[in-house]
Amino acid sequence: MPVLYKAFQSVLENKNKQRLFYPRVVLKGHVTTDQVAQEISEYSSLTKGDTKNTLDNLVRVMTTHLHASESVTLDGLGTFRLVMKSTGKGVESAAKVSPAQATVTVRFQPSTTKNANRTVATRAMVTGVKFVAYAPDADTASGGTGAGGNDGDENENPLG
Repeated sequence: MPVLYKAFQSVLENKNKQRLFYPRVVLKGHVTTDQVAQEISEYSSLTKGDTKNTLDNLVRVMTTHLHASESVTLDGLGTFRLVMKSTGKGVESAAKVSPAQATVTVRFQPSTTKNANRTVATRAMVTGVKFVAYAPDADTASGGTGAGGNDGDENENPLG
């Protein structure tokens, strides 16, 4: 299945006072932990319940490590870490800095493999992706809902 995209116009103007267009991924649905557990159980000897329990425990363990200021790397998937994004309320000195000046989000970086010349050969989950322009009329005609879904956000929590 290809990844769908649509054009969106930036709210910011460039130096020529133009609001340029860029591609944005269109999400067509949402997969729950139960659905992921069911699909994983079909590839393994584990039951759906065993798999769901493992996924629930993965989230719990990852949260514990992230809250301990540690990054979490899952081989073949990538690395998760907490980041603070400033809310724009700066202070005059380092001594006055507090966590209240920022929001905390989880950042995810897909794993990579390197070629012999140290360039990136693959990135987990994104290498080989194929794109197709989103056509809402074609989706509705094929029996879909026509819903474009959420545009996504780099600051969304990938752990749910």
